[in-house]
Amino acid sequence: MDEAIYLVSCVATKAATRSAAADLYQSDWFRKARAYVESTGCRWFILSAEHGLLRPSRRVGPYDTTLAAMGARGRREWGVRVAAQLDRALGRGFRGELIFLAGRHYRTPLLDYAADRARVPMEGLGIGQQKAWLAAQIREAREKAMRAAQLDLFADCRRSDEGV
Repeated sequence: MDEAIYLVSCVATKAATRSAAADLYQSDWFRKARAYVESTGCRWFILSAEHGLLRPSRRVGPYDTTLAAMGARGRREWGVRVAAQLDRALGRGFRGELIFLAGRHYRTPLLDYAADRARVPMEGLGIGQQKAWLAAQIREAREKAMRAAQLDLFADCRRSDEGV
């Protein structure tokens, strides 16, 4: 299987001015989701009700579009558009895992596209539980990075002591 790709939903709270998409969304949940996916080192995209699939670096302005307000037909059309954007971004042959950090309105229109490659690690969790789950994942990633840095430092010291 190819690499994993994270798909993070947009949120209502946005910066007041045009920003990189990763910086536009301002909620505590989004900040935690961003920190988590960035800690994985995997590629990620934002699922935007207005723009479809967004690269985190793409500059966009604030907007008020929501998938909930679109209705079922609008969400299906949005899903078709996002599936095409995913094909362009990842290549039609992409077979990697798609990890959704997104609610039902964002996942359901993409289920046909994602098929057996979808994973929803926070499925069934309330917003508070999701934030706690994300915080735990971030903490674990930081601890792993600290241990790795300590091992690197130890290895550097040993090489220095050995005259390497």
